[in-house]
Amino acid sequence: MDRRTFCLTTFSAAVLAPTGVRAADVFPSRPVRVIVPYAAGGGPDVQMRQIGPKLGDALGQSVVVENKVGAAGVLAAQYVAQQPADGYTLLMGSNTHLVSKILTPSLKFEPLTDFVPVSNMASSPTVLVVRADGPYKKVEDLIAAAKANPGKMNYSSGGVGTSAHLAGATLVTLAGLQATHIPLKGSVEITASLLRGDTDFAFPISGTGVPQVKGGKLRALAVTGAVRMKELPDVPTLNEVLRNELTVQESWFGFWAPSGTPADVVSRLHSAAAKVLVDPAVKAIFDSTGSSPALSASPQAFAAYVQSENRKWAEIVKLTGASAG
Repeated sequence: MDRRTFCLTTFSAAVLAPTGVRAADVFPSRPVRVIVPYAAGGGPDVQMRQIGPKLGDALGQSVVVENKVGAAGVLAAQYVAQQPADGYTLLMGSNTHLVSKILTPSLKFEPLTDFVPVSNMASSPTVLVVRADGPYKKVEDLIAAAKANPGKMNYSSGGVGTSAHLAGATLVTLAGLQATHIPLKGSVEITASLLRGDTDFAFPISGTGVPQVKGGKLRALAVTGAVRMKELPDVPTLNEVLRNELTVQESWFGFWAPSGTPADVVSRLHSAAAKVLVDPAVKAIFDSTGSSPALSASPQAFAAYVQSENRKWAEIVKLTGASAG
């Protein structure tokens, strides 16, 4: 065999070899990064760091969690959108990104087009809470008091556009109340604000609210999920009380890849997420924070869910008149 024949034969073998045989084509062949748009130590960050090793096991590569905090998650989103579309950098995408863009259309990122949704991972409602030693036993008591004292009651949140803000604004709007929104420096301040009597009611996420309720500091009047929480089976959904589907508001997070990421890579990532969410240890992690596993049936199903959530949150922002300014 002459040199020319040998080279041609070798080239043909490389081209015709099964895809799985060529290591360069196997995803992932190096660590995968997940960019978390929340501060280290916060609920979503803790959850991601707990499930990261499980995701790494499913992928056969390590998963590195990085925090990029700022502008209500926008900085992290802008960063990931600019990364190579190869599946090695993922965003912990959430409904917060949708709301941020709705409230401030001039933001330089497009949550619906800059990313390819991979799978939802977890969701959790907010909890309408008041001080445990206060006079309000149910939602109707709170509404009656607010109507009897127009403009004198207030509700707190971790900031404009957060789930606590929009849930509170939804209650105020649908019940025809006059109450003032008090944006705090962060959601961790909500409980202290209620206990001091600085604010009258609030809608912290379940991971924050449920432990305080079980600890006897706060009283839960309603939850914003589609169904009652198993941790608070006697607490009604807000939809049961107000009979309006816009009260069904859940915070969720999932994985988004940069737009243009190959379909086979997205499928591989989705399969890994599916393995993680059936793990009993992962389910226990979510249960401990009041969250529920929320695997999407497919990347396409998650994309459709993100689109529907965007429409819903846009309607909620319009209904409540919420504004970033």
